[in-house]
Amino acid sequence: MRILRTIRTALRALRRNPMRATLTTLGIVIGVGAVIAMMEIGAGSSSQIQKGISSMGANVLLIMPGAMSSAGVTLGAGSMITLTPDDCDAILRECPAVRTAAPVVRARTQIVRGSRNWEPNSIYGTTAAFLEVRQWGQLAEGELFTERDILNRNRVCVIGRTVARELFQGQSPIGQEIRLNNVTFRVVGVLKSKGANMMGMDQDDIVLAPWSTIKYRVTGSMLQSGNQSISSSSSSSSVNTLSNLYPSGQTSLYPERSEVQAANNPMPVRFTNVDQILAVAQNPQSISAAISEITEVLRRRHRLGAGDANDFQVRDMTEMSNMLTSTTSLMTNLLLCVATISLIVGGVGIMNIMLVSVTERTREIGLRMAVGAQPRDILRQFLVESLVLCLLGGAFGIALGRGASTLVRMLLGWPTELSVGAIISAVLVSASVGIMFGYYPAWKASRLDPIEALRYE
Repeated sequence: MRILRTIRTALRALRRNPMRATLTTLGIVIGVGAVIAMMEIGAGSSSQIQKGISSMGANVLLIMPGAMSSAGVTLGAGSMITLTPDDCDAILRECPAVRTAAPVVRARTQIVRGSRNWEPNSIYGTTAAFLEVRQWGQLAEGELFTERDILNRNRVCVIGRTVARELFQGQSPIGQEIRLNNVTFRVVGVLKSKGANMMGMDQDDIVLAPWSTIKYRVTGSMLQSGNQSISSSSSSSSVNTLSNLYPSGQTSLYPERSEVQAANNPMPVRFTNVDQILAVAQNPQSISAAISEITEVLRRRHRLGAGDANDFQVRDMTEMSNMLTSTTSLMTNLLLCVATISLIVGGVGIMNIMLVSVTERTREIGLRMAVGAQPRDILRQFLVESLVLCLLGGAFGIALGRGASTLVRMLLGWPTELSVGAIISAVLVSASVGIMFGYYPAWKASRLDPIEALRYE
């Protein structure tokens, strides 16, 4: 009941000078409104920056085979044959921190179309999830190859803008044919332009095709290539004579398949490997969890013991992640500094008006003390007045900030995002400012001597 009476008394005191109370709260209204508007605009801009950096691969994880050693010589990362398309499927099923993943088979060869040829930066055999991994969006024209194309090893492909410009000279490439390593592919789609990456490489100079087609028809499996090189070297070093029914280089009754036969009739081996797997974490904050989950899944699938080293490597884009973190932190700190300055200015205005109010109401304070009011009652009354002013200013400031951010989004087209945390913080900060800057005037009023206060003119 005492608190309620104090609040009623404070409200009556504020109603005596409504214009002064309004001007006093105006500083808090403008400060809180500026904070809300800037936080919402900053949150929208930060989201846009995160999307932009994520499209460059900030939360992309690169999974590569490990390094193989031969006669004490390490052949480098990716020299082992350990990753399979089934590993990619297992990562998608068993890693909650991974949003999507795509296997990748690389190739390096010329593309021929009629009398024109071009050697792109990247020829990737992959799945449809590759576009989601790289944040590529929809195709500029045509359609993407399907899962059925991957299962049937269909000779279809999607090309980038640079490849389309160099080979087709402004014509529509949809339905046209190109040759990769003497294998004919039908162009079914064209990617949207993505431009250069952070290293200056042209991302539009790319060809995408089903990984099974690139693996078995263009590059061939590594095991098959090894067998073919061994057979070709042995056959070239041997000499067939009429007196030799079975040449020394031939160990079986039937001859080895030629390169032309192997190209025309590919025979996939039982173990199918891929060059790498691209995975995307749910967000930049879950990269560490995604790496741990991927490591656990692959170690279990590859039957690695507790003391065995990993036969794969998981790499994250640390540089891009650091850029994202530093950019977001910089914007947050800048907005906090502006918010602090605005609220301090509003708080100084509250303190100034409350000191004037104490001076004007000195005789009233002396009269209250003379009839039995304690110093804590005077302190509580002026603190409540200051707190009510700040809370009213905070409420109007929230409405002003929300309206300002809405107008900015509608008129200027800037991205904004509702920040519930900023609204809650504004209320708490308003109350804190009222208590902090109202305490000294309230304390000064409570320390007045009743007799001196009654004599004050």
